[in-house]
Amino acid sequence: MLEKVESLMLAQVASLESARSVELFHKVPKGKRLRAKLILKIAGASADALKLASIVELIHAASLLHDDVIDDANTRRGQSSINAEFGDKTAIMLGDILYSKGFSELTLLPKEVAYSVSNAVALLSVGELLDVELSATFNDNKESYFDMIYKKTASLIEASAKSAALLVGKNSDIYALYGKNLGLAFQIIDDVLDITQSSEILGKPSLNDFKEGKTTLPYLYMYEKLSLHDQQILLSLFQKTLNENEEAWIKEKMNETNAINLSINDARRLGFEALEAIKDEEDVGLASIIKEMIERNF
Repeated sequence: MLEKVESLMLAQVASLESARSVELFHKVPKGKRLRAKLILKIAGASADALKLASIVELIHAASLLHDDVIDDANTRRGQSSINAEFGDKTAIMLGDILYSKGFSELTLLPKEVAYSVSNAVALLSVGELLDVELSATFNDNKESYFDMIYKKTASLIEASAKSAALLVGKNSDIYALYGKNLGLAFQIIDDVLDITQSSEILGKPSLNDFKEGKTTLPYLYMYEKLSLHDQQILLSLFQKTLNENEEAWIKEKMNETNAINLSINDARRLGFEALEAIKDEEDVGLASIIKEMIERNF
């Protein structure tokens, strides 16, 4: 079914009759298509479900194009980012094209479905702004972190699950809760992998989040448990290109404070709560999505 989603995405871009847009779209690195998988598991493979999945993935791709410009990212999933290869202006405009096309196709779906997705995109944009503002200084507030990752990442996953349920008359509230928790857990694990995985596996430099000013959950747990002296050392490394000794120090302190395991436990708790929300629903394989997204290599 994901092949049909890919074909629909391409057809939607091609319908704009812009050869350059199609050419650039082919160069956008493909991800896990988590949101599409979620929609198709909940709503099946009807024409509307496939359309919804393709729209949400176009919107997600657009957000990543803008995100790479904001972060000055040179790679995306191990490939050159669009902004690195063709410049920021091209990446921003391609993102705008995908956003706009996604929204125009969204108007053809039921009103409540269209509202759910479009409202999530507004939240996503607010989350991007929060991310930029939180990156200005070291953030030691967990509530601010969770608010930001909810808006930036989880809101669209939440809307994917909710809108899929709306399409087929299922209880949209419990599927929204499932999607929200899945999105939060997914982002926490991404933040963990930035620390624990090699640059080769990540497709980008490891420990890159801290260099970019992102105080993710493992750093928050570590900071809480460090001595005042070590807290000052950590702050001195914020937004800095780290040498090998500094990287080793961070990883050693992560281990000493158990920050990685604490973060993983939070992700697993959220995953369990997601499954608990839909425990009385028909089993359509949503547990496998939780497992796939959370139990990645650490």
